[in-house]
Amino acid sequence: MSKYSFDDLKNKVCVLTGGGGVIGSVIAKGLADAGVKIAILDIKKEFADGVVEDVKKDYEIEIIGVEANVLDKSSLELAKGQILEKFGKIDILINGAGGNSPKATTKEEFITEKNLGSLSDTFFGLEIEGFQKVFDLNFLGTLLPTMVFAKEMVERKSGVILNISSMNSFRPLTKIPAYSAAKASINNFTEWLAVHFAKMNIRVNAIAPGFFLTNQNRFLLVDEKSNELTARGKKIIDNTPMGKFGEPVDLVGGTLFLLSDISSFVTGVVLPIDGGFNIYSGV
Repeated sequence: MSKYSFDDLKNKVCVLTGGGGVIGSVIAKGLADAGVKIAILDIKKEFADGVVEDVKKDYEIEIIGVEANVLDKSSLELAKGQILEKFGKIDILINGAGGNSPKATTKEEFITEKNLGSLSDTFFGLEIEGFQKVFDLNFLGTLLPTMVFAKEMVERKSGVILNISSMNSFRPLTKIPAYSAAKASINNFTEWLAVHFAKMNIRVNAIAPGFFLTNQNRFLLVDEKSNELTARGKKIIDNTPMGKFGEPVDLVGGTLFLLSDISSFVTGVVLPIDGGFNIYSGV
């Protein structure tokens, strides 16, 4: 085994929540490439199974799809039982569940004299249910799986947890207050957990993706009719030094680094993977 590689990940068991989407599929392939055994969790079993089949096309790896609701502790406990029955242990947890909602998104970036007559398009028009849904999915959807799956790690005195933050956790973006606030809470929670678990040989870190085109944000970045970038999408590209959106595969290297023993002295870190967006002042 090479000292400076991801070889230590081989035969580790990873639980990946929210794994039924495009990003989950790509991260799963990165894990499979490193020899990790994987449990793909998704609220829709068919989505999890779809990723399993996709990964199996390229890799001969032990991987299962498991139905689980990250906002339902009993559902997660059932999933944990299935995973332990199959693999016998849990070494890694990736809290991948999250997302935004149009109901928690303002139509206007600013309140100005021009829109004083239609405050429903601003902060004052946000639906509290939508705001709550976004916060729950991102924060509680990280908290509850950690409560369930990290217990196994504490008992074995070994494990790695990776949370999914966002670069807007550092600087909140206009229009999406719920998502920005929820991801900022992930950063704080990551740091808190890293301290809390440190004596039990469990590391906790996060990655903070920049702008990746996903089902959750496409409505903000691409015009549905013309398929061209919206004004907001163009603004993002103009303020990303690398001049492009990220591809899901861009998340794999940082993910494997933080999961591997090669980063064994790294904990409580939130790693931006954003093409330089967060560090660019626009000038």
